[in-house]
Amino acid sequence: MPLFNYKAINGLGETEEGVRDAADEQQMIAALQSEGYIPIRVTPAGKRSFLGLGLSSKQNKLSQKDIALFTGELATLLESGLPLDKSLLVLMDLTEDNERLSKLIARVLEKVKGGSSLADALGMQSGIFTRFYLNMIRAGEAGGSLGEVLTRLSEYLERSQELKDTVSTALIYPAILLVMSLASLFVMLIFVVPQFTEMFESAGKALPVSTQIVVGLAEWLQSYWWMLIGAIVFSSSYMKYQLADPVKKKAWDGRFLKLPLFGNILLNKETANISRTLGTLLGNGVSIIAALVIVRETVDNLVIAAAIQDTEEQLKQGKHMSDALLEKGLFPKMAMQMIKMGEETGRLEEMLLRVATIYDKQLRVAIQRMLAFLEPALIITLGLMIAGIIVSILLAILSVNDLAF
Repeated sequence: MPLFNYKAINGLGETEEGVRDAADEQQMIAALQSEGYIPIRVTPAGKRSFLGLGLSSKQNKLSQKDIALFTGELATLLESGLPLDKSLLVLMDLTEDNERLSKLIARVLEKVKGGSSLADALGMQSGIFTRFYLNMIRAGEAGGSLGEVLTRLSEYLERSQELKDTVSTALIYPAILLVMSLASLFVMLIFVVPQFTEMFESAGKALPVSTQIVVGLAEWLQSYWWMLIGAIVFSSSYMKYQLADPVKKKAWDGRFLKLPLFGNILLNKETANISRTLGTLLGNGVSIIAALVIVRETVDNLVIAAAIQDTEEQLKQGKHMSDALLEKGLFPKMAMQMIKMGEETGRLEEMLLRVATIYDKQLRVAIQRMLAFLEPALIITLGLMIAGIIVSILLAILSVNDLAF
């Protein structure tokens, strides 16, 4: 039987990962559930190699936009008064142009007609929906407010996507600038500088040191350009290999948080994400301990995830969440003070969502500051390098002309 990687929550609220054999993914999920686990992710096991060449192909999963579309339109249909099965049937017709989404809805509809709850039906879809998503749906079904919960989920997904788009869009221009500048640099070294090399060699005079360096670099690139590509591929594969190991990834995550500018952006992003997720869960009746366990699964940075896990243990001992988080020294003090105020006034959910809004704005400000530094730094650095090449060539030409006269 094929092997499957799984990630699940046990009865103690702890995350477990491993590999088991099963006939298919559905049987694997059913086996985990029968043992008291809550499956988070089940994927076909694939071989790993150091260079990442033997990895299994990614699952044909739905994109975040597909999930947001499904959530928003289902919320609209339910809020208009249609029953769940009829809403799913209408939604399947509306999304017929999106084959993956339409097939997913058909599978969910089949499970719902068979007597499953929406949360259980979605949970059987091979880890497409996060534990946070499923718990929100489960809370909505239990409270008879599924349409309202789906509307909240849709807003949450929309804000989360906006946050991701803000970061990715902000990095497009610096990336294009860097690629074009490096391309110009390589074109000059590989195609322009060699045009002058023969003239310099026939002059019979020692070239300036700067020109010798540029000519030597150009000759090296012409002969050993493949080594540069190999170094880039090796470095990329090495980082993937490092980040695939939880222990090594945690060490790298700690380093990322300490980076100037970038570390602040990463911390603001995680603070906003944690606050919004936790506030949304608490607002739908999920207990704070269970909410923290779910939030921990949404955090990419393992250092922050470890801090949240430690906070769970301290909460079980009767400590306030804000005090436990503040002791870690990771999170912004202003956010912790606002959370503490929410705990003391009984408005924790409201304060958490306010923290998320504040740090969304701070994230945008931090990105703008990074770009304000990065763009001129790239322009000046690469401009000086290109200017250095041009000046070295001009110095050599002048020395050749002096020899001629």
